[in-house]
Amino acid sequence: MSKKLYVGDLLYEVTDEDLKTHFSTAGSVVSATVIRFKDTGRSKGFGFVEMTTVEEAQKTIDTFNGQDFKGRKLVVSEARPPREDRIQAEEKQPEM
Repeated sequence: MSKKLYVGDLLYEVTDEDLKTHFSTAGSVVSATVIRFKDTGRSKGFGFVEMTTVEEAQKTIDTFNGQDFKGRKLVVSEARPPREDRIQAEEKQPEM
């Protein structure tokens, strides 16, 4: 089962291919995407990397969180659902 990771504090110049190449040293990368503004195409400074297995994802977090990448210290953690999805999920949970 693949696992998606959040990667923050990226330089604006980092590309999808840069992410894929860098993170592939920790395991098999399913996808790597830098998030960009729709109107300008400029990077928002974060992205997502999907690793093949949960174990590879954890290894990736352990290896790359806080590591220097092109002069910036990366923030790498498990990706969370978009805010709207989290709110809907919280609303569906029964109250105790």
